[in-house]
Amino acid sequence: MLKVKNMTGWAGAVSAGRRPAAALRRLPRTLREDLWTSPVDPVPPPGRPDAPIWRPVFGMLLATAASAITLFHVYDLIPHGSGIPVYAVLLAVLQSAALITGMSRPLYAWWASLGLMVVSVRLAEPAMAPDELFPWTMPEIALQSGALFLLALRVQPRRAVTALVVSLLTGLATSAFTTQAHNYALDRAALVVVAAVVIGAALRALRVARTQLVEQSELTEEERARRTLLEERNRIARELHDVVAHHMSVISIQAQVAPYLVENPSDELKENLAGIRESAVEALAELRRVLGVLRSEDALADGVRHAPQPTLDMLHELIGKVRGAGITVTTETAGTRRPLPPGVELSAFRIVQEALSNVMRHAPGARARVEVGYHTTAVTVRVTNSAPDSPPARSAGVGHGLLGMNERTAMLGGELTHGPTPGGGYEVVATLPLEEPA
Repeated sequence: MLKVKNMTGWAGAVSAGRRPAAALRRLPRTLREDLWTSPVDPVPPPGRPDAPIWRPVFGMLLATAASAITLFHVYDLIPHGSGIPVYAVLLAVLQSAALITGMSRPLYAWWASLGLMVVSVRLAEPAMAPDELFPWTMPEIALQSGALFLLALRVQPRRAVTALVVSLLTGLATSAFTTQAHNYALDRAALVVVAAVVIGAALRALRVARTQLVEQSELTEEERARRTLLEERNRIARELHDVVAHHMSVISIQAQVAPYLVENPSDELKENLAGIRESAVEALAELRRVLGVLRSEDALADGVRHAPQPTLDMLHELIGKVRGAGITVTTETAGTRRPLPPGVELSAFRIVQEALSNVMRHAPGARARVEVGYHTTAVTVRVTNSAPDSPPARSAGVGHGLLGMNERTAMLGGELTHGPTPGGGYEVVATLPLEEPA
């Protein structure tokens, strides 16, 4: 047992010793990915909720600041009292251009700024007085801080810290090769560039959090809409259950009574009718079993659950209730009233009910009109309202009146159109076919 423990400990020590070596082998590849090949965060396109609306203003301010830095930086590259050579102006302009490029290509702009900084320091060192800041002058600190800040806004904090370390090591390396003593200010420059990276990383974290919040809100809205759709379909299924159950009961009763209506029925007829009745009873029991799950989630009272489903003959009661709520409603019927399939009757009534509910909820004080048209192959329901007298109160949650109308119409193979009218009102038109959809 002791030998096994010693072997286990030795294996663990060997494994722990291999980890630093593996990390060192992966370091060049990690640095290459962090500082060159890995992409930066994309800028959200205009119009998205997380798109930075301040970007054009920030770009203008950055260009103005870069132009001012260029003017001061030129004089850092030449001895005092000397003429201004072309290379000094070109170098200062390139450094400022690299800073501006950081808004769109922050990683490459930082590399360009770092390389130009090395060239700038080597050119400026012989011309600098011993009491001047070295290796980074104030313009140079501003350029490096700006490049690192723009990079920290678009990359992960680990990559931003890696770039910060590379910049500080580069500045330290340039200060090792000098021709005279200087007032070294690497420590003060380090504080500035570190603060720039910290602020940039903090702003990026805030932007990422907001983006995730927007995405989560969109997912929540989609989930809420899906749940509302399922609830509406369950409600429709509960209502149609009574219609289907009625027809199945009629089939069962007719199959049971049919042998007594025929004189001397054959055994084959009795057997077929018994099979029909048995199938109808089984289907009715299965339907009740499945729909019982949906009804168990319904919070309505038992009296309401077992009440007969409404038809178009009950529209006058519905319209009377709406008028009692203060809404002026007029009705019109085109064609001859005749019995309709139960599903069509129920859907037409519910569509009118939902449309009038929307009028009371979203158009207070408006006048409504209900039109029902009976045609050869379809029945049409049209509900319109005028412009409201006052703007409606903002309602909490997601309404699903139109969603329910769409579901009922699609279930019957019909067509639903809705939208605002020229006078500022709203219109809902449903066409429900009287035949089964193909």
